[in-house]
Amino acid sequence: MSPNSYSPDQSDSDDNVHVANQPVDDDNVRDLIDIPAVEVITRSAVMLMSSAAEKLALAEGADPDSVDLPEARALISALAGLVVAALGDLGMHRKPLQDGLRALQLAFREASAYPDEPGEGPGEQFTGPVKG
Repeated sequence: MSPNSYSPDQSDSDDNVHVANQPVDDDNVRDLIDIPAVEVITRSAVMLMSSAAEKLALAEGADPDSVDLPEARALISALAGLVVAALGDLGMHRKPLQDGLRALQLAFREASAYPDEPGEGPGEQFTGPVKG
């Protein structure tokens, strides 16, 4: 495996073990040079979306007491910056990513005891005000 490789199926069973120390199945490894930019961007966006949804306790069966708004704000803002910066390169992935981002921004507003002013919510510095 080259230092610029990516394995989407690699699992980290021990939080203290560095990925480089794990055995790698070469059949599941792709060199980063072979992965299209849009795939890297969309995978990153999906990871940010999933994490933000978890922090907002949007997953089925999630405990409403597990909401972490500061963490969700950071993830949604990072997602907004990524999506807006990559809009021209996203092709058919553009609309689903924008819709997912908007849904998270609205969910954040609903989860907040004191919602931000329009334009002040997470990521709105990149997307503009989000209205429900």
